[in-house]
Order: sequence, then structure tokens, then C-alpha cells
Amino acid sequence: MNEDCLKLTTYSGERHRVAGALVADELLALYGRHGLHTSILLRGIEGYGTAQRLRTDRLLSLSEDLPIVSVAVDTRARITEALHELVSVGRHGLVTLERARMLTGPGGMPALPERLGEECKLTVYVARRQRIAGRPAFVAVCELLAARGIAGATVLLGVDGTDHGARRRARFFATNTGVPMMIVAVGASARVQAALPELGGLVGESLITLERVRVCKRDGVALAVPPATAARDPSGLPVWQKLMVYSSEQARHGGSPLHVSLVRALAASGIRGATCLRGIWGFHGDHAPHGDRLLAVRRRVPVVTIVVDAPERIATAFGVIDAHTRQTGLVTCELVPTAAAVDQGRAQGELRLARPGP
Repeated sequence: MNEDCLKLTTYSGERHRVAGALVADELLALYGRHGLHTSILLRGIEGYGTAQRLRTDRLLSLSEDLPIVSVAVDTRARITEALHELVSVGRHGLVTLERARMLTGPGGMPALPERLGEECKLTVYVARRQRIAGRPAFVAVCELLAARGIAGATVLLGVDGTDHGARRRARFFATNTGVPMMIVAVGASARVQAALPELGGLVGESLITLERVRVCKRDGVALAVPPATAARDPSGLPVWQKLMVYSSEQARHGGSPLHVSLVRALAASGIRGATCLRGIWGFHGDHAPHGDRLLAVRRRVPVVTIVVDAPERIATAFGVIDAHTRQTGLVTCELVPTAAAVDQGRAQGELRLARPGP
């Protein structure tokens, strides 16, 4: 399969409820009912929303209601159908809808669309215990991407999701073999193109998506800035931007973990929300793929910080990020053609969500 798809992402808190049930559970049940091809629920480690209440897993008193992110991927028709029901479920948080290219099946991977530009983001969805040649699939995928010169990759472990429409939920006292994982990689489009046939043969029917991305900084070197964009596209749909900062738990800024300092600085600057996700494996540049080591004093895992906001605030957010990534980290920017806040029981603009921009 090789076709355009939509990626539906929600940002909220793990304790948010609707009709007595957790919003996160309702979302994944919804994705299962609609048989969405692939979805994943990720639990954050640090972040805040529009209410500016900081949550972190480092302090017991602030570890309740940690941020959660759900990602669902399928054809435009299926996502649009699910979206109408979703806006009636959400009561707080943020919903974004983005275009991507969806690939499944070994071999025969097509040429990348020109609109992807010089760099692109490649995401591979695999199961937690999926094996390739006797090794975990995420390890094999990272090794392949590193060997093919992709700039970096981060492996994120889900706690719930769907795979080919079937619900895959993590449970106590279970092997959780089917719980989804996502491997997010950023690299030059030409190198991604060269790696696709081998990658497709490696992961078989696992889902692969491709998205356009602009690399703004790499290891402290400024390469670009978030593009200037109108608040709305020609059809009247709102255009937001998403900044992603790829770093590690070892990275420091002013004596504190980089992601911790960054989130606090973003909140102090009036940015309406930020979410940090901890990876379990990954690589960056010439470093070999790695994750936690037994008895290690400091964790050696990747961390991804995500900021989604309107164009008038993204410039401020990028200034904060720029100051925190003087020596390390990868910073990317993506356009989010449609974005809507779901706050206090009102879904702001169901119609605009149902019509994604170009």
C-alpha cells in the first residue's frame, strides 16, 4: 500500500475524564471501533497545557496527571469518520491533523514525493516484542537507519494502541507482545529514499509513514528558522506549527536536564503547552544505537520535547529552544495545517478539522 493518509494527534492529561471514563481510554476505544490501521498512546514524563500546571515524573507530588499523546494513522476517509466522534469525546487539550505518506509491504517502495523537500521524518510502527532475525524489531530498524546515514532516530514505547484495527493494550502480568512502538527518524530525503526498499523488506507489513520536516538546528549549528506563515490558509483553515527537540536525558542546560529546563522556560515565556516523551532506544549522528544499560548511574535514553502553537508564538518558542540547544540536540519544524483546541466542553471548529489543508 502506498497512499496519502492523515495523522491524527491528541495532547491531553492522563487523568482527564469524560462521562466518568478516562479520555485516553475512550480515545483508544474509539480508534478500535473505527478499525483505524495503527494508533499508539504515549505517556509523557514532563509538560504542561493551557492551564500552565506543570507535571513531571521526577517529583511524586507533581507526577499525577502526566501529559499523554495519542497518534492515529489511516486513510483520509477513515480518519475523517473517526474525527467527528472524537470531538465529542475530548473536553480538554489539543487536536492536530497532518498529512503524511503511508507505506506498507516489503519491496517496491516508491520515489519520495518532491513536496517532502530536502529532509523528511520517517516513522515506523512495530510491536513491542516483534523480532527480526532474532533481535527486537526496533533494534534492527535503528541499526539499519544508522548504517544508511539517517541523522537520528528515537524509539517510543506505547501503553495502548491498535494494530491493523485490533486493540493492543498493555496489561499487568502479561507479555504485552502486541503493544505498539513507534520509531521516529529524521534524515535527508535522498538517504531515506535509498533505505526504503531495505527497510520495507525488514519490517514486512508494519506501517511506515513519511512527512515533510524542516531541520532548524543540529548539534548547536543553526540551519534554518521556522518559516513565516499566515495564520490561515487560503481556504480559511488555521495553520499552526510544531517544533520538536530531539535530545537525551544526559543533556544538560544550566546544571539541569535540558528538557526540564526547556519546559520551564517555555512556560515562563507564555507558550501554551509543551510535552516531553522519553524514548527507550535510539541514536544520533555517528553514535551507535543505544538505550539504558544495566547498573548505569545516568540514563542514556533519548528525549523528545514537542511544542505546538500558533505562528505568532512559535517565534518566541524557537528563541527559547535556540538558547537551550547551543551545543546539542536536533530541532525540527513542521506545519500543522489544521489545529484545534478542545477546551471546557467546546470543540472549536469541527468543520475545519474535517478539511485538512495542503
